[in-house]
Amino acid sequence: MVRFLLARPIAVGMTFLALIVFSVIVFRTLPISLLPPIDVPQIVVKVNYPNASPQAIEQNILSNIREGLMTLNGLEHMESKAGSEVGNIRLTFDFKTKMELAYIDVNEKIDRLISGLPEDLPRPQVIRINTNDIPVVRVQVLPKGEMDYAEVSLLVENVLKKRLEQLDGIALVDINGKQERVITVEPNRAALASLGMTEQHVIDAIKAGNSELPGISVEDGQFRYYLRLATRIDTPEDIMRLPVRKDGRSSVTLGKVASVGYEIAKPVGFHLYNGREGLVITVHKQAIAKMNELMPLVRDAVDQFRLDYPQVEFELTQDQSMLLNAGIDNLQTSLLFGGIFAFGVLFFFMGNYRMPIIIGVSLPSSLIISFLVFYFFDISINVISLSGLALGLGMLIDNSIIVLDNISRKRQDGLPLFEACVVGVNEVMSALISSVLTTLAVFVPLVFLSGISGALFYDQAVSVAAILSVSLLVAFVLLPLLYKLLFSNRQGKPVSEDSRLFLSILAGYKRLYRLIFAHRAVSLVVLLALIPAMLFLSQLLPVQGLPPIQKFDALLQVDWNEPINASQNRERIARVVEALEGAFIHAESDIGIRQFLLFEGESSIQQASLYLMFPDQEQKERQEAFLSRYFKQHHPQATVAIQDAPNAFDQLFSSDLPYYEVRWKDLASKRPVEERQMDQWLDELPIQEWEPGPGLQKESAVIFRIDQERLALYGIAVDQLLQQIQKLFGSYLITDIKRFGEVTPIRLKENPVDFQQVLRTQYIRGNDDTPYLLSNFVRAAYDSHYKFVTADRNGIYQSVLLIGENPSEHEQVLRQWGGERNLSVEFVGQYFQDRETLSQLIGILLISVLLLYFILAAQFESFLQPLIVILTLPLGVGGAFLVLWITGTSLNVMSAIGLVVMLGIMVNDAILKIDTINRLRVQFVALPEFNTKQSLEKALYQAGEIRLKPILMTSITTILALIPVVFSSGLGADLQRPLVFSVIGGLTIGTFTALYFVPLMYWFLVARAK
Repeated sequence: MVRFLLARPIAVGMTFLALIVFSVIVFRTLPISLLPPIDVPQIVVKVNYPNASPQAIEQNILSNIREGLMTLNGLEHMESKAGSEVGNIRLTFDFKTKMELAYIDVNEKIDRLISGLPEDLPRPQVIRINTNDIPVVRVQVLPKGEMDYAEVSLLVENVLKKRLEQLDGIALVDINGKQERVITVEPNRAALASLGMTEQHVIDAIKAGNSELPGISVEDGQFRYYLRLATRIDTPEDIMRLPVRKDGRSSVTLGKVASVGYEIAKPVGFHLYNGREGLVITVHKQAIAKMNELMPLVRDAVDQFRLDYPQVEFELTQDQSMLLNAGIDNLQTSLLFGGIFAFGVLFFFMGNYRMPIIIGVSLPSSLIISFLVFYFFDISINVISLSGLALGLGMLIDNSIIVLDNISRKRQDGLPLFEACVVGVNEVMSALISSVLTTLAVFVPLVFLSGISGALFYDQAVSVAAILSVSLLVAFVLLPLLYKLLFSNRQGKPVSEDSRLFLSILAGYKRLYRLIFAHRAVSLVVLLALIPAMLFLSQLLPVQGLPPIQKFDALLQVDWNEPINASQNRERIARVVEALEGAFIHAESDIGIRQFLLFEGESSIQQASLYLMFPDQEQKERQEAFLSRYFKQHHPQATVAIQDAPNAFDQLFSSDLPYYEVRWKDLASKRPVEERQMDQWLDELPIQEWEPGPGLQKESAVIFRIDQERLALYGIAVDQLLQQIQKLFGSYLITDIKRFGEVTPIRLKENPVDFQQVLRTQYIRGNDDTPYLLSNFVRAAYDSHYKFVTADRNGIYQSVLLIGENPSEHEQVLRQWGGERNLSVEFVGQYFQDRETLSQLIGILLISVLLLYFILAAQFESFLQPLIVILTLPLGVGGAFLVLWITGTSLNVMSAIGLVVMLGIMVNDAILKIDTINRLRVQFVALPEFNTKQSLEKALYQAGEIRLKPILMTSITTILALIPVVFSSGLGADLQRPLVFSVIGGLTIGTFTALYFVPLMYWFLVARAK
C-alpha cells in the first residue's frame, strides 16, 4: 500500500489537502464550550410554600409527591428535605436513563398530583440538571442614586433579559434579586368597627371590583363584540373609589375605611454587589454555541446597556470562559513548544533542517484532520476533549520520529530513497499499530466507569483515538511522501544522519550497556526490586479529586441558625462586607431565598452566600482567617463554611452526599423521634466523633395552640379563626391585577407589631356578630423544633455524620444501638460510592492489562514477550510517583491522566524495541557465523543502538515541551502541572527502562527459547 501511494504523490497530496480543507470548514461549525453537554442523571423538585413549617411541608406536600414519583423508570435514589417555607426532592436516576423522557415523566406526575396538594401552593418547580446549566458569566445590575428599585427590576425582567436572550448562542437568562411592586391595603379597623364592618367586607369589595366577564360576547347587526367590564381597577386610586357594602345595604368608599398604596413586597431574598443592593443576571449558553464567540457578544451587549441606561451600573463577574481559554492556551503552548523543541532536538540529533520541517508540517495537519472525527462523533471542543488532543500530541511526535528515523536508517544501509521510504514504513507499521491499540486498550475502558467520570472520559477517549488514528495515517502516508520530496535532490549523495552530539551519547550508552550486561543478573534483581519500592511511594501521596488550583476567590456560606428575616440577614452580610472593606477586589452575595429558575440547591431566609475576589493568595488567606475570627466573636451560633469558590469543574464533580452518614427510621411511628427522647438517645450513642445531620438540627419557633372547645362554645369555626390569623400574620393575597403579562398583587398590609399584642388587641366575630379577642382562643408559646425533616423513598429518617477515621468499624455497635430502640439503621454516603468507583476502576484496569496482553501476544506471536512490556509499566508509574512525591504534588485526576500519557509513550518504545530485537534475531540466526545465543546477544546490542535515537528524541522532546508549564502561572498551568510531573517522572525512568530493562528482561525470558 505504501509503495502504491508513494508512487502517486499528487493524488496523496490533494487528498490530504482536501481533508485539511474539510476539517477547517467542519472546525468552524463545532460547538465550543467549557464542558461536554453531559446529562447529570438528577432532577430536583422544588417547593415554595410561604408561612409553612417543615412538618407541614413534609406532611402535606413532599410525602404525597414522593409517593407519586416512586414508580419512575430508572429511579435509583430519592431524597427530600423540608425546611421553613421551602422543600425539595432530589431524584437520582441510573446513568443510562434518557433524562429528556424522565423530565417529561416527572412533570406529568406532578401535574396529576396537583389536585391532592394545598390549593394555594404554587406549582412545584422541576429542574433538570445539565452541565450547560452552569452559567458562563454573571452580569451585576446596580441602581444609581434614587432610582426606583422596582423599576430596575422591571427593566431587567422585561428589557435586559429579552435583549440578552436574543443573542446567538444564549439558552437562558436567569435573575436573582428582583423585587416586585405590590398594592397594599391597610384597613382602618376602628373605622370599620364603627360601621359594623370587618376586613372581609373590604376584601370582598376589591375582589368584586377586579372581576372579569368570562368570554361573554354580544352581537350588533352583523358584528360580534367581546364584553369587557369598564369598572376594572388598575391603580390604588381606583381601589380607593370602590364601594364597600354591608349586607347589600349601607355602603362607603373604600378610601374612607382603608389606606391603599404602592409598596415594595416584603422580600425573602436579596443580592448585594460590593455591599450595594442590586440584581444579578446569570447567562447560560446553548449546547451547540461557541463560548469564545458568545462572550464577546455578551460584553458588547453590556457595553450597550451602559450607554442606553446610564442610571444603572453594569459589571461582569465570574467569567467561566477563563477555564476554556486556559485549556486552549495549554494546547497552543504544547503545540508551540512541542514544535520548537522537536525542531531543536531533531536538528541536534540528526544534523539537518529537513527533518524538523517534516515534523512541523505533520503536527498541525494531524491536529486539524482530527477535528473531522470530532464532527462525526458529535464531540464539542471543550476542556476535556482538548486535554485528549494534548495527550495525543506526545504520541503523535513519537510516531513521527520513529518513522523518520527508520527511513533514515534504511538510507544509511544503502537503500535508494524510494525503497528506503517504503521499507522504512513497512518495517515499523505493525509495531506502531500495536502501540496505538495498546494505548487505546489502556484508555478506552475508562469510558465504562459509572457516573459522570465515565461520561467525561468518553470525550477524552474519542479525542485521543482521533488524533492517534490520524497520526498513523500521517506517519504511514504523509511523512514518507514529504521525506521523499525533501530529500529527492540528495539521491546518490552520502547519508550522514547522525550528529556529533548523538554519537557521543551513543558511545556513553554502549559503555553503560556493557557494564550492565556484564552483571546482568544483579542488574535485573535491582531493577525488579525498584518496582515495589517505587510503587510504595503512592502510599505517601495525598489523594485529591482535582489539583489544588491557586484561586484568589473564596466563597463564604453561612446559616445564622436564628429566626431572622431577609432584611436582618442582609444587614449582617453588609456588616461583614464592611469589615472587609479594602481587602477585596469585588464581593457579591446572594441572601435568603434565591429566585434563580435553575438553582437546585437549598436556600432559606436564614442562609446567605458571599463570594469574594482577592488581589492575591496572601490576602485571601489573611481574610479567611479574619472571617473565622469574626464569626466566632460576633455570631458563635452560626454555621459557617469558608472554601475556594467553586468553578464549573467543582460544581460538576461535587457531591451532595455526606462522606459517611448513619440514618435511622422510627419503625413504630414513621415520624421523626420526639426531641427530648432523641436528645436522650444521642447521649447514649456508642461513638464520640459525630455531627448532627440535617434532620437533627433545631430552630426556635412560636407555637399557636387553639382552644377548640371554646371556639365551639362561641360558635366560631376553626377555618374562620385560621383565616383571621393568616390575615393578621401572613402575607394575605386579595387578588392580582393582570395587564399584558404584568401582574401586580394586591395584599393586606402586614401588621408590624408584636404578635402577643396582636392577639390581645384584635378581634374575631362569632355567629351573633359579637367581637371576641383572639387571645381568648389562641395561646402562644416559644418552643424549639426540628429545622428540617429529611426523608428518602422509604420514609422519614434522622441521621448523624461520622467524622472520625475508618468510620465503617462502628457499623455493628450502631446497628445494635438502633435495634435496642426499635430503629432501623442504615449507612450511606460518599464513602460507599468511592469504594464502588475504586473497585470498578481496579476491574477496568485489569481488563485494560488483559487487552494489552492479548494485543501484544498477537503482535509478537509469543506468550512471554508481552510480559516484558507489562513489567515496564510499574517502573514508569514508580518514576511518576517519585517526581510527584519530590514536588509535593497530590495524586489527582490530572496526575492520573499524565500516568496514562506516559504509559502510552513507554509502551510504544518497549514495543518498538522488542519488535526490532525479534526482527534482528531472525536475521542473525540465518547467518552461519552466529549460533542461537550469539544471535540473541547481537540482536539485543544492535536493537538498543538502532532504537536509542527515537527513544531519546521522543522522551526529550516531550519533556522539554512540558517544562514551560512547570514555571508558568495561572489557572491552566495549575491544572496541567500534576500531569506534567507525572509525564516527566515516568519518561525519565521509562527511558532508562526502555534502554536497559527491556533487553535484560528479554534475555531472561527468551535466553533458553529456540
